[in-house]
Amino acid sequence: MTLDEIKHLIEFICEQDLTEFELEQDGRRIHIKRGSVSAPPPLMPAVPVGAALPATAPVSAATSSAPPSPGVASSPGATAGAADDEGPELAIVKSPIVGTFYRASEPEAKPFVDVGQSVKKGDVLCIIEAMKLMNEIDSEYDGEVVNVYVENGQAVQYGERLFAIRLK
Repeated sequence: MTLDEIKHLIEFICEQDLTEFELEQDGRRIHIKRGSVSAPPPLMPAVPVGAALPATAPVSAATSSAPPSPGVASSPGATAGAADDEGPELAIVKSPIVGTFYRASEPEAKPFVDVGQSVKKGDVLCIIEAMKLMNEIDSEYDGEVVNVYVENGQAVQYGERLFAIRLK
């Protein structure tokens, strides 16, 4: 990793307001910690760049009926209650990385998925940009998108809810 890449990484960490970050790339690992912290922060697992991670976890409708956490907005036309109005089984797609969430491949392009749209395992749901790399997030389930928790262009954290999918 060059000095310029490390500087860009530090800028990214500051922009995302992270206190600790670890990255493994080409057999090298970099661990950055900033500020003084009284209690240890939750650690983000070391992730090789470009690695595919499981991004979804099935949950029951009762678990997913809680409103989005503060700062997480629902998509236009979707309500927090829309995810639990039918069917007992939902899959919540969570962000596998820290980055910027994009619903489409280009600013003027149609979103990969919309609320009410059927998706199949392997379909692209969104892109998360991290360190100038565009990471496609694929569906691991067959079902129907019932909620989009994040606005286009919004920064997302590791484990943050992105989509709710009603399983078929």
